[in-house]
Amino acid sequence: MPIRVPDNLPALDNLLAEQVDVMAQQDALRQDIRPLRLLLLNLMPKKQDTEIQFARLFGNSPLQIEMILMTTASYTPRHTEPGYLRRFYRQLADVKDEYFDALIVTGAPIERLPFEDVAYWEELLEILEWSKTHCFRRLGICWGAQALLYHFHDVPKHDVGEKMFGVYEHKLGQLSDRLMRGFTDLFPMPVSRYTENRREDLGRAGLEILAESGDCGVGMARDPDSGDLYVLNHLEYDADTLGAEYWRDQKEGLGTAVPHGYFPDDDPQAEPVNFWRPYAFLLISNWINDLYQSTPFDLTTLSRQDKV
Repeated sequence: MPIRVPDNLPALDNLLAEQVDVMAQQDALRQDIRPLRLLLLNLMPKKQDTEIQFARLFGNSPLQIEMILMTTASYTPRHTEPGYLRRFYRQLADVKDEYFDALIVTGAPIERLPFEDVAYWEELLEILEWSKTHCFRRLGICWGAQALLYHFHDVPKHDVGEKMFGVYEHKLGQLSDRLMRGFTDLFPMPVSRYTENRREDLGRAGLEILAESGDCGVGMARDPDSGDLYVLNHLEYDADTLGAEYWRDQKEGLGTAVPHGYFPDDDPQAEPVNFWRPYAFLLISNWINDLYQSTPFDLTTLSRQDKV
């Protein structure tokens, strides 16, 4: 089933070139189907890249899915034209009376900052509290996952010193979970972070660990009560995302090491290959299936209960 995105979104050209099924707003309205409504709070600097990455994954589903783009009102991103945000993105004031099957909070390049020092932290807290009665579930990616863990479960992040950077092998957790159906016992995930969430802190919060690495720690965890998912790494990344980040760091003189397990033969001049994408499709397909089976048909019932 095609994914429904805002009309005239520039990312449409890229999605169509990849043969991702995309449906125009007017065509979607003619179908007598309630689509899954996914609210993407996009905190990444390169907005269009992130839109494509998630739309690609959401579009790989037999269900009709509407992806609504969201940004913050209290902080204006420096790398995106304000006109683009006004045209395609919504803020909390625009959606506060609407209901969604899930809120997705992306990563953000601010993970070494204390949460309370983030420019839009107070607004993010407002969004997260609002989501308790207007979004059935939450999915956090990297810093977004850490923010959700900190706010809802008081799980801290810990600085690890040198950047954990590359593609690392992860193993499945001992607890079976339908989100991990079809995964091999070992699978790769791109990693790009200076901080971690520790197993013992997650355990104390009653969270289940779905995947972890001997080199970079916990990679995925889930709240067994709410069904919220925390993905601390970046299965959604394109083949060249880590490479672009590496060359950016080199240009800025940061001395970032060659990303682990990423470039063929560890040669930065070699073209990297995306060998983690099947697991990205599998995870999001499982997540959407699980969400579809659990979410209420009438989302307004969420406002009559406190789920988190």
